[in-house]
Amino acid sequence: MLKDMAGRPVDVIDLPDGASVSDVLRHYESRIPRLGESLPSLALAVNQQYAGPETKLKADDEVALLPPVSGGAPDGAGETPPRQPAGCPRYAKIIREVIDTQGVVASLKRGEDGAALVFEGIVRNQTRGRKTLYLDYEAYEEMALQQMESLAGQALQQFQVRDVAIVHRLGRLEIGETSVLIAVASAHRAAAFDACRWLIDTLKRTVPIWKKEHFTDGVVWADGEPFPAEIPRANSDL
Repeated sequence: MLKDMAGRPVDVIDLPDGASVSDVLRHYESRIPRLGESLPSLALAVNQQYAGPETKLKADDEVALLPPVSGGAPDGAGETPPRQPAGCPRYAKIIREVIDTQGVVASLKRGEDGAALVFEGIVRNQTRGRKTLYLDYEAYEEMALQQMESLAGQALQQFQVRDVAIVHRLGRLEIGETSVLIAVASAHRAAAFDACRWLIDTLKRTVPIWKKEHFTDGVVWADGEPFPAEIPRANSDL
């Protein structure tokens, strides 16, 4: 929705030394008056890390304005892209082909595991009574991959599970296809259940991935629930 409002997905601006993210917001508010209405719900990132409006900027910094991510609302319940961050992601992938659930789980299992738990988010044929034709997923890919990797690391420490895999698909998905896969391997089932639930719930609230829902009677970007309280909003110091 922000891209539609701005008329472009990316822009480049020059700011004076000592500028902050707040200056970026004021720049675009002056050019896009409707943006002010969205600020209370937007999160911000600088160089793919969540940041507040007071964050000071340096030359060539990348600032992102992020609407609430897809699939978070309570009733809404391969190959890595070439522009991923440097280094090889260990736990997370963003792909555009069909997710191979059996292959992911088979690669995860080890002899010491007593549980291998799998969650698949799939495309359903309706949302709140509106018939769905298909979904389109897109992401702020570099940051999304970093966030997914971070969540995997937190789950390994917090729930004492042995291994984790997170795969999210982008692009057009048909009814019944898997959009996101969470797989957890652990010695005991309780830890695997807890880790899997925490991973998908947190991913749906914090990872910058959005979906466009194509219905028989129109097209909309899916609403997400507000970002967690620890993530600053775009209007927090304005």
